[in-house]
Amino acid sequence: MKTTVVIITRDRRGELLHTLDRMTALPDAAPIIVVDNGSSDGTADAVREHHPEVELIRAERNLGALGRNLAVSRVTTPYVAFCDDDTRWQPGALTRAAELLDAHPGLASVTGRCLVEPHLTEDPITPELRYSPVRGPDWLPGPALLGVMAGLSMFRVSAFEEVGGFSRQMWFGGEEELLALDLAAAGWWMCWAEDVVVHHAPSKARDPRRRRQLGIRNTLWTLWLRRPVRSAWRRSVTVIGSAPRDRFTAAAVAEAVRGLPWVLRSRRVVPEMVEAGLLELEQSQRNSVARRYVG
Repeated sequence: MKTTVVIITRDRRGELLHTLDRMTALPDAAPIIVVDNGSSDGTADAVREHHPEVELIRAERNLGALGRNLAVSRVTTPYVAFCDDDTRWQPGALTRAAELLDAHPGLASVTGRCLVEPHLTEDPITPELRYSPVRGPDWLPGPALLGVMAGLSMFRVSAFEEVGGFSRQMWFGGEEELLALDLAAAGWWMCWAEDVVVHHAPSKARDPRRRRQLGIRNTLWTLWLRRPVRSAWRRSVTVIGSAPRDRFTAAAVAEAVRGLPWVLRSRRVVPEMVEAGLLELEQSQRNSVARRYVG
C-alpha cells in the first residue's frame, strides 16, 4: 500500500459517515486516519461504531488544519491523500495520483478534478487549474500549480514533512497557500490531473462569514510572509478591495495586522522563479469567480 487517506472533521457526523462509507468501498481503498477536531455531536463514537477499521484520533479541541499534520505524523506510506468530510475520491483516483507521484520523483503533489454534487458540474476553480499559466518543466504530467486544494490533493509525505506541513498560525481557511509556496521554494513541483476525479458535496454546516474572515487574513499573511514588498502591497490592496465592506472583512484585516510581528519575524521571500510564476497567475486571479471573498 502506497497511500494513506487523512480526513479532518468537526461536528459533521452524518456527512463524515457517508464519506467513510464511500471511501472504504473503493476498489482502490486505502487505510484511513480520521482526526475528530473536538466534535460535540458524537462524531468520534459514531466512527468507532460504524467504521472500526478506521484509525481515529480524538483531538480535545479544534486543531484546524493542524489535525492533518498530526495524522501525517502517523502515516507510514510514501503518499498521503487528504479528503474532507464532504469530498469523496472516485474509483481509481487514488491509484492514478499515486502512479503520477511514482513516475515523477520531483513531484510533491497531485490535485484532482473536482465535480460538485448533485449535478457533477465542475468546480468554478477548475478552469484556473486546467489552464494554469505557470511554466513547468517538460516532464510535468499536468499543468503546473502554485496553489493546491487540500481536500482534492495527494502529497508526497517526504515533501510535506520537509516544509513542515500546514502552519500552526494559519489554523484553517486558505492554509494551503503557504504550504504550496514553501514546496515550490524548496524546489518541488505540483500539478493538476484531469483523470484524478474527486466529488464534492458542499456541506451546509459551515459559517461562511467566519470562513471568509479567515481566508482574507491568511491570504494577507501569506502575501507578506513570502512575496516581495511591491507584490505583497499590490495584492493586499486587490484582496481587501474585492471583499465585501463589512465587519467581517474589517475583522480579517485587524487580525492580519495583529499578526504582523510574527509575520515579519517569519518572512522569507520566495525565489525569483517562484515569484515569476505568481506574477503569471495574477491575471487569472483578478478575473476569478472562485476566489472572490463573498461569504
